[in-house]
Amino acid sequence: MRFNWKIMSLAMLSLVLAAIFMFTDAGGNWDYVLQHRAEKLLAMVMTGGAIAFSTVIFQTITNNRILTPSIIGLDSLYILLQTALVFFFGSTSALVINGPLNFFVSLALMLGFAVILYYFLFQGEQQDIFFLLLVGIVCGTLFSSISTFLQVLISPDEFLTIQDNMFASFNNVNSNILGISVAVFVLLFIYSLTFMKYLNVLSLGKDQAVNLGVPYKYAVKRLLVIVVLFISIATALVGPITFLGLLVANVAYELMKDYRHSVLLAAAALAAVAFLIGGQLLVERVLGFNTAISVIVNFIGGIYFIYLLLRGNKAWSR
Repeated sequence: MRFNWKIMSLAMLSLVLAAIFMFTDAGGNWDYVLQHRAEKLLAMVMTGGAIAFSTVIFQTITNNRILTPSIIGLDSLYILLQTALVFFFGSTSALVINGPLNFFVSLALMLGFAVILYYFLFQGEQQDIFFLLLVGIVCGTLFSSISTFLQVLISPDEFLTIQDNMFASFNNVNSNILGISVAVFVLLFIYSLTFMKYLNVLSLGKDQAVNLGVPYKYAVKRLLVIVVLFISIATALVGPITFLGLLVANVAYELMKDYRHSVLLAAAALAAVAFLIGGQLLVERVLGFNTAISVIVNFIGGIYFIYLLLRGNKAWSR
């Protein structure tokens, strides 16, 4: 019962923050304000849920609480794609300014990269998830280097277009992209429910999962695709938020003290939503839009990451 109360507390915190975000300082212009804020709130809820789900699932597969899906290089690939589009086609190209088109191109490229990576790395019997992580780190470094090289060559005006995509922001959410993202998110969430029965066993490790009858390769391949799609949706919608998943997943572990993923996923998602709404309130009400929410998230998440490292293996080893 105590776990349910903790989840209810997180839900109440999220609802209180959402109410503050929606109704404070409306200035009487309710039609415009509520519609605009509702779109941002929906984007924060979906982004928080997608990042939380993908991180908890990814950490379960890797059996490591200090890793996040961004280690595969998806964030770097997204920035490289946006940089390459501006470099080769210009900042006025339809691929850049057309939100839905850019969203689907980004989603398709990130998913295609992951599928190709998984296909080659899982062909041999000896390949495992840790070799995948190593290749992902190398690819991410390569993508970042190419992005930096291209950004040096383009004009300062066009670099501003890229810079907007380098930091996550909820200030100008495209309603067309938002509707598509929500639809894809809901379908993906429904599909992912069919694999939830494997997660509690996968958290015991590969050998134990295989001994208990889990079709390891089948489950891991599809769960990795689910992770990639979740993180790709969030990144293509608002931009990369590197440390949010690490932060909320470990908050869920510490708060819930439970092995059941139905509890952990719910707690992580609610913590992510509360953190994003609270961060957006800080950006708007305190900092006056002088920074992006990703800067706040990465600052706090970076400190927490160092804290986990200093704690040693007990912080993330199961």
